[in-house]
Amino acid sequence: MQDNFQQILKEHEGYSSVLLELYRLMEKESFVIVAIDGRCGSGKTYLAELIGKLFSCNICHMDDFYLPFEKRQEDWMEIPGANMDLERFYTEVLKPARSGRQVIYRPYNCKKGTMEKEISLSARKLTVIEGSYSHHPLLAAEYDLTVFLSCSQEEQRKRLQLRESSRFSAFEKQWIPLEEKYLQRYEIEKKSQFVVDTSNFFHV
Repeated sequence: MQDNFQQILKEHEGYSSVLLELYRLMEKESFVIVAIDGRCGSGKTYLAELIGKLFSCNICHMDDFYLPFEKRQEDWMEIPGANMDLERFYTEVLKPARSGRQVIYRPYNCKKGTMEKEISLSARKLTVIEGSYSHHPLLAAEYDLTVFLSCSQEEQRKRLQLRESSRFSAFEKQWIPLEEKYLQRYEIEKKSQFVVDTSNFFHV
């Protein structure tokens, strides 16, 4: 095991079990896909970037695959995950990544309501999927490793207030309740292979 890996394990002890399992998978599998789901503000992007420091990998964000409002069902707020373009995500990211092919997709920009410039990712042994709704039942079978991150409500509130600033009220009133509905409906935490509480990892 490389010295760099050992050093990161020491510096990020809370993630050690996840990183060690990922290391084991990388040693034995041809292609590996890991999905990091969890509560907003729990550090999903941070963990994805940490993995990126250890392994040569592609990192894909679920935030790039929100479903345009005009394509959503009228009752989309009542259906957990109905705000996501899961079919496009499966076709453009998971399917090619699983077979070791190049991944090509266009991110959807929610703020602008437009599709952004095409992103092309060369084939890599490891693909990291980061973001809420990544463990949706329609996608879960494709993963070799599933990680769920959580944090206390108090810590979540502090982190989101700092991160979102004026947009925090929208998160509190709409996006957090929608996310919690999804997490409860599909028992995401219970079904994940690893559960990590990051409440004490980052203090703001």
